[in-house]
Amino acid sequence: MKQPEHAAANDCDTGPVAPPLAVEAALALLLDHARPLTDVEDIPTAEARNRILAEPVPSRVDLPGWDNSAMDGYAIRHADLVQPEPASGPAPTGRRLRIAQRIAAGHCGQPLAPGTAARIFTGAPVPANADTVVVQEICQTEGDSLIIPTAALARIQPGANVRRRGEECHAGDVILTAGIRLAAEHLGLAAGAGVERLPVYRRLRVAIFASGDELRMPGEPLSPGQIYNSNRFLLRALLETLDCEVIDLGIVADTLDATVEALQRAAGQADLVLASGGVSVGEEDHVRPAVQKLGRLDLWRIAMRPGKPLAFGHIGETPFIGSPGNPVSLFVTFGLFARPFIQRMQGVDGDLAPRYIRARADFDSPRPDKRREYQRARLDLDQDGEPRVQVFPSRSSAALSSLVWANGLVVVPEGRTIRSGDPVQFIPMGELAR
Repeated sequence: MKQPEHAAANDCDTGPVAPPLAVEAALALLLDHARPLTDVEDIPTAEARNRILAEPVPSRVDLPGWDNSAMDGYAIRHADLVQPEPASGPAPTGRRLRIAQRIAAGHCGQPLAPGTAARIFTGAPVPANADTVVVQEICQTEGDSLIIPTAALARIQPGANVRRRGEECHAGDVILTAGIRLAAEHLGLAAGAGVERLPVYRRLRVAIFASGDELRMPGEPLSPGQIYNSNRFLLRALLETLDCEVIDLGIVADTLDATVEALQRAAGQADLVLASGGVSVGEEDHVRPAVQKLGRLDLWRIAMRPGKPLAFGHIGETPFIGSPGNPVSLFVTFGLFARPFIQRMQGVDGDLAPRYIRARADFDSPRPDKRREYQRARLDLDQDGEPRVQVFPSRSSAALSSLVWANGLVVVPEGRTIRSGDPVQFIPMGELAR
């Protein structure tokens, strides 16, 4: 839903004010304007955690590189388990094979002769002619003899406990696809496949500032009417979780000139500008007119609670997102909109909308709202193991303690009431801020 270059998506300019955009439409608009980075760096695999992979990565080797044992036990020829019963004499108690060699991980054995076994350990190469590994727990030994009890013979299948060469991947197979955020498991796979360096997009540069004459930094004395600048710490931590390079411009005074200057300075240094506060319609809210003076606004209001006055636009070619000043509103709008936008700019592929869990309400919401509400919530399992959701008692968007108490958000759809026991959608914190 791309807009003409100088048109406002929901009437941000002067004139009649259009209704706020729906949440899905707002997210689609932002993602449509996200321009992924193209600069690629080649960095050591050990340093690539949390970076975005820019190109597919092939394995350098077969995995595994040879047939190897999946267990501690004994490598045998399965054919040696099938022996004719003796014509007379006592019934055998099992198959007896001579233990001819011992193979530890990192060492290779000799080809296995008929009627013999090799003591073998997890990860060690299976010797030539062997095709099966019998786990040590079902075996007995007498001197250099291995005894496999008769009762266990029928359970031993050919090929048991042998990991075949290349069964995970072959040299040249793609093991990591472009557009993923590299986590520990990706780096482990890359290293195991012999990949020493990885191509990743450069880190996204994000400039941040907070508007408000009332803001002070922790450690400074507070005068009446002043508060500590929690948004600076909250926003910086949210961005560092996404491995952004943060350009912190601090606190900006509540004047139009100061706001224009801060936006110009931020846009000149960063790929994205994020501001908190000053985006509503009060006389001291200067961010919106400053952005319009320098560029354009594509979005201003969203039909949601908290976070209705979310601003999105451009300062020249640099995208801008302005969140409300209340910290809970900042957190919610970052998780639902800024985070997916940043991920798309970083080069992350796929559906970026937060995923939710289906659960049952352990609360009542008896009054329908024309806006969709994202309430701070805690999901726990009841005595029957069913997920149930409670909500924080206060709906104040200034209550940071509610985010500490919560482990996610519960969605209260617009125009709906909810009674205890009704199905609800729960968004875990990990989808918003981890």
